[in-house]
Amino acid sequence: MGSPARLTAARRARLEQSRVGLTEQLVDAMAAAGMQRSVLVSGSAVGYYGDRGDEVLDESSPPGRGFMPEVCQAWEDAARPAAARARVVTLRTGLVLSLEGGALPPMVLPFRLFAGGPLGSGRHYQPCLHLADDVALVLLALDDARVSGPLNCAGPEPLRNRDVARILGRLLGRPSFLPAPAFAIRAALGEAAEVVLSSQRVVPKRALDLGFRFRYPTIETALTDLLTPAAGTPEPT
Repeated sequence: MGSPARLTAARRARLEQSRVGLTEQLVDAMAAAGMQRSVLVSGSAVGYYGDRGDEVLDESSPPGRGFMPEVCQAWEDAARPAAARARVVTLRTGLVLSLEGGALPPMVLPFRLFAGGPLGSGRHYQPCLHLADDVALVLLALDDARVSGPLNCAGPEPLRNRDVARILGRLLGRPSFLPAPAFAIRAALGEAAEVVLSSQRVVPKRALDLGFRFRYPTIETALTDLLTPAAGTPEPT
């Protein structure tokens, strides 16, 4: 859903247009071109589920409430009409871990500055996955005719934020006990604070049911590969 920033009216409009509006245009173009028997792999996000505490969430779980769930529902709804001519997959993607951008660099920075720790209470679950596994799931959606509808793109063992902070601290050789107070995050980000404080205990049930094998099945193996390259590449489990 993009980097956390205040959800001004202008930013809300940009988010909706870039997700919902462009998907509607693509589906209309497919219809105009008379495309048949094709595949549409459309974006979505784990924001679909909203803040759900300790509830285990798979693809059959209902949507949450709030701006992010509403955008994700509208995004998926925009892709659904293409099902008349294509196999449609909507990727509900979590935090993709990569050193080239995305969520990981801003996660790592406070630790490098000796100011790392949990966000708020740290009790909320964070659905993360290594970029390599995210790419593999996209390829699964493209190539496997058994895949349609929502597909959770998250690792099979979600952890609480405080546990992710502990792993980051250990791998970077930095302290991991300095929390960022929830009230300060909300003061800085406003409504967008839900992006970093919401708890989403998402599991990739459909991928696992289809026999998908994660190269980095835990957040710890993913972070170890990215932050300690000498550790090497693990074999699939």
